[in-house]
Amino acid sequence: MAIPDFAAITCFVFDVDGVMTDGSLLVMPGGLMARRMNIKDGYALQLAIKKGYRVVVISGGHAPEVADRLAKLGVTEMHFQVKDKAAVLQRVLQIPITAPEKILYMGDDVPDLPALRLAGLPCCPADAAEEVKALSVFISQLNGGMGCVRQVIEKVLRLRGDWHDDFQIPSR
Repeated sequence: MAIPDFAAITCFVFDVDGVMTDGSLLVMPGGLMARRMNIKDGYALQLAIKKGYRVVVISGGHAPEVADRLAKLGVTEMHFQVKDKAAVLQRVLQIPITAPEKILYMGDDVPDLPALRLAGLPCCPADAAEEVKALSVFISQLNGGMGCVRQVIEKVLRLRGDWHDDFQIPSR
């Protein structure tokens, strides 16, 4: 297994369900569904964007409330209802041209495998599918929705001298 080069990363790509969320759905009266996300992940996403890192979300699902929250955090590159995540990732890499070794992709399940193969630093949460763990060069100790996004962002930003407590960033 390759040694992960976190210091080379300039672009973070994340799946939503099972990475930014814990993968569960709360089904409420009237058919409304809710997902649970981590506030600490939100802080790290905002800081990465503020520091000039590119943050991209590629998800097979779509929930307007998730898109709204990510937009409030400053995420502008969001791709939902994606059937072929690798094809979307290839397009993302072209605008602007981004070398694969600068891409950290975090996914948790079988639909993420083709995109994980394209990324320079494939990662996953602790509770990812076994096939995803086998392909990942970094496996978080944290489950999806429990801070794994913050863990990889903080790791990169610390290595690059960009991590600090910025009290101007609100918790969201």
